[in-house]
Amino acid sequence: MIEQIDISMVNWARATFALTAMYHWIFVPLTLGLSFLCAFFESIYVRTGNEQWKKLTKFWMTLFGINFAIGVATGIILEFEFGTNWSNYSWMVGDIFGAPLAIEGILAFFLEATFFAVMFFGWNRVSKKFHLFSTWMVAIGSNLSALWILVANGWMQNPVGMKFNPDTARFEMQDLWSVISSPVAIGHFVHATSSGFLLASLFVVGISSWYLLKKRHIQFAKRSIAVACIFGLLSSVFVAFSGDEHAYITASTQPMKLAAMEALYDGQTSAGLVAFGIPNPSKEPGDDQDAFALKVEVPGVLSILATRSMDGFVPGINDLVYGNAEQNVVGVDEKIRRGKIAIEKLAEYKGAKKAGNEGVATVALAGFDQHRDFLGYGFLNSSEEAVPPVSLTFYAFRIMVALGTFFILLFLVYIYLLRKDQLEEKPLILKLGFISLFLSWIASQAGWVVSEVGRQPCAIQDMLPVTVARSNLDSGSVAVTFFLFLILFTALLIAELKIMTKQISIGPEGE
Repeated sequence: MIEQIDISMVNWARATFALTAMYHWIFVPLTLGLSFLCAFFESIYVRTGNEQWKKLTKFWMTLFGINFAIGVATGIILEFEFGTNWSNYSWMVGDIFGAPLAIEGILAFFLEATFFAVMFFGWNRVSKKFHLFSTWMVAIGSNLSALWILVANGWMQNPVGMKFNPDTARFEMQDLWSVISSPVAIGHFVHATSSGFLLASLFVVGISSWYLLKKRHIQFAKRSIAVACIFGLLSSVFVAFSGDEHAYITASTQPMKLAAMEALYDGQTSAGLVAFGIPNPSKEPGDDQDAFALKVEVPGVLSILATRSMDGFVPGINDLVYGNAEQNVVGVDEKIRRGKIAIEKLAEYKGAKKAGNEGVATVALAGFDQHRDFLGYGFLNSSEEAVPPVSLTFYAFRIMVALGTFFILLFLVYIYLLRKDQLEEKPLILKLGFISLFLSWIASQAGWVVSEVGRQPCAIQDMLPVTVARSNLDSGSVAVTFFLFLILFTALLIAELKIMTKQISIGPEGE
């Protein structure tokens, strides 16, 4: 079965989905955070009655609207890809994966759509308080959309609340609440949305810093920076704490991802966290090469993150691939053996059912049930296939953490200089603030690289490899769609940048 898989097609499908998802994530975090910032700005306007705050709100709301429209377009294409390039995935898990997406469409998206028109066109048609209420509903609706989408993604990282039906070869929903309340799903939602708040805050700070550098709209810029810095500082600290908790959950649900994040090949007690390192690109599981060409390590910190104990054992890639009986770690090689038994017993069961032999079917089903938790591993050819790209995961994680730490310091400096009324006198800080507008997107994209690349080769952790989840298409047709989407999304991004930069150059004085 594995020999018949067109790996080229799988790789093109993965590349297409990665392209679409990364373009989509350019727009999503800005929508999540800027919607709340607009609500904060308008709340100040309604409370103070100061028309300058109204002008400020309408300016940022215009940029929000431009971003929102293009983000919706990329999101629709992303969801269609589940049916085109990943039809086996949609067939096998549609009952579960589709439920959060359906709820997102029915509840969250319609909540956004209902109040979106009032938010943009109702300034002189409804009361101040109802308009403010509409703005808050758009903000809440935008983030509820993210909740259901991230619940679906969290289920892919940690499949719970479901049961495999051997008669239909599909995963079926058993407990929706378990899917929604999964610690992995909640962790994804909290970390992703708070990082969106952080990115939007830096977006406001960056553009406002540009105005200060150009000596334009001084009071407008200072007011915007004051609110954005407070929101951004709180968000950035929350991102750090939620990231710590997320790492702890990952240690138990996706230990291979954690090992790849640290390029940890041999498990350790009192394992250190690599503060800086250069992984050996030729290192392979089981060989004798050094894992790093250079590294600076903080002793014991990784064990604390993963086990909440300084003396805790953190399994490495070799432990997870080949097993470690002393630490009760079951290796991938053993999981593959049991997964192949599950596939064999499933085939026996379906054959016996078709032939009407209930006795053989009952025995085969019992054998399948003993090994069904390892079903996905049965489609792997070797245990080394279960190792994700280590260097990419390692570097992406460090880019995310390093930039996140820098953002906290930047917000503190901005708040200090605002209180001293010295921000305009610090062009270097203002330039850093402007550059951080772009760095925030790098950090955000790096976080998703860790999350998704670290999960490979699984579409659903432990249950469904990407090689099985794909559609039966030829690689040429998928390659064509990749380049079509590359052109389309690049055009959309250029359009957004041109419209935004034009609006920013006009400034808050223009309608």
